[in-house]
Amino acid sequence: MVGKKAPLLKGINQKGEPIRLKDYRGRHLVLYFYPKDDTPGCTKESCSFRDGHEAVREFGAEILGVSPDPAKSHQKFIQKHQLTFDLVADVDQVWAQSFGVWVEKSMYGKTYMGVERSTFILGPDGTVREAFRKVKPEGHVEEVLAWLKSQGGKT
Repeated sequence: MVGKKAPLLKGINQKGEPIRLKDYRGRHLVLYFYPKDDTPGCTKESCSFRDGHEAVREFGAEILGVSPDPAKSHQKFIQKHQLTFDLVADVDQVWAQSFGVWVEKSMYGKTYMGVERSTFILGPDGTVREAFRKVKPEGHVEEVLAWLKSQGGKT
């Protein structure tokens, strides 16, 4: 996927408002996929992105989170943890499938479909510049910031 144009996806955010990937053109976009609102790992990851949001913006980038939860769940999650960016309600998994992160998972011997925690950095032209797959919530924002820094700041 790195080096290819990101699909021109549309969806809704936590307020039920339309959100489109093409609206982020002109700057880098940190697009992170996570399994479920208000679970321990997803909360840790989202709060880390919240805490690093200003630093990400200093590199001329924006953050957008995506999970299969509905808009109402996202709204509660944002309010509870004071998140400072939009979340896409990917209830039909269109975004996750388009980025190849809707995968078979297993827990306690049972298999099921779910989101593989992943982050993609899109360039100002909509090209996928970097992909972080199977990320760990701890230290991930620092990885993203290091990548943005390696690109020489604002582009």
